[in-house]
Amino acid sequence: MTETAPTAVNDTTGPGPVLPTEGDTGDTGAAVEFRGLRRSYGATTALDGLDLTVQPGELLALLGPSGCGKTTALRMVAGFETPDSGAVLVDGKDITGIPAHRRDAGMVFQSYSLFPHLNARDNVAFGLRMRGTGTAERRGRADELLELVGLPQYGDRYPHQLSGGQQQRIALARALALRPRVLLLDEPLSALDAKVRLNLREEIGRLQKELGITTLFVTHDQEEALSMADRVAVMHAGRLEQCATPAELYARPSTAFVAEFVGTMNRISGRVGQDPGTVEVLGRRLPVDGARTGPDQDVEVLVRPENVLLTAQGGSGAVVVGSTFLGPVTRLAVQLPDGRTVKVDLATHDAAALPAGTGVTVDLAERPVLVATRP
Repeated sequence: MTETAPTAVNDTTGPGPVLPTEGDTGDTGAAVEFRGLRRSYGATTALDGLDLTVQPGELLALLGPSGCGKTTALRMVAGFETPDSGAVLVDGKDITGIPAHRRDAGMVFQSYSLFPHLNARDNVAFGLRMRGTGTAERRGRADELLELVGLPQYGDRYPHQLSGGQQQRIALARALALRPRVLLLDEPLSALDAKVRLNLREEIGRLQKELGITTLFVTHDQEEALSMADRVAVMHAGRLEQCATPAELYARPSTAFVAEFVGTMNRISGRVGQDPGTVEVLGRRLPVDGARTGPDQDVEVLVRPENVLLTAQGGSGAVVVGSTFLGPVTRLAVQLPDGRTVKVDLATHDAAALPAGTGVTVDLAERPVLVATRP
C-alpha cells in the first residue's frame, strides 16, 4: 500500500513529509519574523502588511476572529502559502522561497490527520521512516515521544481506538519526532471538549517550556491565548492590532478592537472637552489612555466590569436589572439613566445584597480609560 502523508508538517502535510534540513537538531528554538507580509485572494485581503517577530523559545498566540489572517500567517511559516509581497525569516534567513519539505517546522492541525492504518507508534515515527532512519532508532524515538506526551502504553493502538485528546497528543508527538525548531499549532484544541482542552493546554505549555521550542499557536479563543502564551498577537482584518503579554493586553489594550475582543468591556457615554487627554464620564473626569480623539467630542468610554463601582443607594436613576453567577464573582447588569446597560463584576457575597430592582449609584475606578468615537 502506498502511504500518503496526512495534513501536517514534519509529520506532515501535503504530498509528502516535511523534513528538517540536514544537520538541524531542533535543540534550540528559532527566531521567526514576519516582514511586511501581504496576501490577497481576489478582492479579499488576508494579510495587509504584517510585521511581527517571535523570539527564540517563545510561545506566541495569534488571536483574532475568523478571517483575520492568523492561519494564513501560520501557513506562510510552514510553506503552504506564498505571500504576494514581504518575507518570512527564520533566524534572520529569508525562507519565503524555500519549499515546505525543506523547512524545519512541525505543524499540528485541528483535524489530527493520523494514518488510520498505522498504530500510534508508527504514526509518530512516520517522518523518521521517510527520512530513512533505521527501525530501532525510529522505534526508540517514537517510544520516547509517547512517554513525553503521557501515552507510553498506547503505542500499539490504532487511531480509532483513541479518544480525540489522545489522537491530538499523538499528532503533537509526530510533529516533534524530527526535532523541529519551530512548532506550528493551528486551532489544535477547538474540536475537543472543555475538560480535555484544559488538560491539553497545560500539557502543551509544559512540553513547550521543557523543549524550549519556538511555538506559534493560532486560536480564536481568548481564554486559551491568555492562559497559554508568553505574548499574544491580536489580529484584525489582516493587520496586527497589538502584541503584548497577556497581562498587558488585558490591562492596557492599545485599541478599542483589542479592548473589546480580549475580555468583556462596557461602553459608557462620555465627553472629551478642550483637553483631549481627559474625558468626563458619569460625573467623573478620567485620564485617556492610548489613542485620543479631538477636543469637544461625544465619545464612548471603554471600561472593564471590574472597574465599575456600585453603591447601594438610590436616587441616581441606575437600577440592577439582572445577574449572572460566575462562581466567586457575580456579574450584575445595571441599567443607567440613559437606558444603556453596563456589566459590573462583584464578589458573589457582595452581589447577593443587590437583587434585581435595587437602585444603585454607579461610579468608576480612578484609572485611565480608552475612548472611541461614536459610531
